[in-house]
Amino acid sequence: MIRRVIDVGVAALVLSLFSPLFLLVSLAVAIESPGKPFYGGWRVGLRGRRFRIWKFRTMVRNADRIGTAITTRHDPRITRLGKFLRAAKLDELPQFFNLLLGDLTLIGPRPEAPEFVEQYRPEQRDLLNVKPGITGPTQLQYTILEAELLPDKGDAATFYVEQMMADKIRLDLEYQRQRTFVSDCRILFETILLMLRALMPDANRERTRGVGELI
Repeated sequence: MIRRVIDVGVAALVLSLFSPLFLLVSLAVAIESPGKPFYGGWRVGLRGRRFRIWKFRTMVRNADRIGTAITTRHDPRITRLGKFLRAAKLDELPQFFNLLLGDLTLIGPRPEAPEFVEQYRPEQRDLLNVKPGITGPTQLQYTILEAELLPDKGDAATFYVEQMMADKIRLDLEYQRQRTFVSDCRILFETILLMLRALMPDANRERTRGVGELI
């Protein structure tokens, strides 16, 4: 109950304070690439319930129809603005609407796409017993690492399932078993630092090299 109160309070604060930024980014996305400024992809949440997770669109219109569900470092579908938004994690700001609605919590496991959840082993499905989060240990560790590991050629989805997904699940399950209020605060602090570093000019050139993630 306390966690939900915090989630609602944080969501309301962020959405009100950053409303001008939402408008500016929405306009910039629409100007650079025709189409709606938001992208809503299906994810699996608490107890296997599906929901749409909202992000600023970082790829060309209808990108999910002209490629796989996973993007690599040099994916031509990613726009120039999209590279920056992904690197700074600004593309995820609309997820605070999901936080307000109760689809997400502030800190929790990374929400996964349905086609990958279907491949979970029974013990891995324990992750569905907790609400996914906007940020968490997996989101932090794989923000850049995922783009560096995913191959630009070949079947990126198969590589993801066989080489990366199990480790992500392991990290999230371990964190859920050991999480404390202090560890949640640390994750939140590290997320803010990641965003601030990505916004710095010198760091941004490095950060934009790694932008791969699920669309």
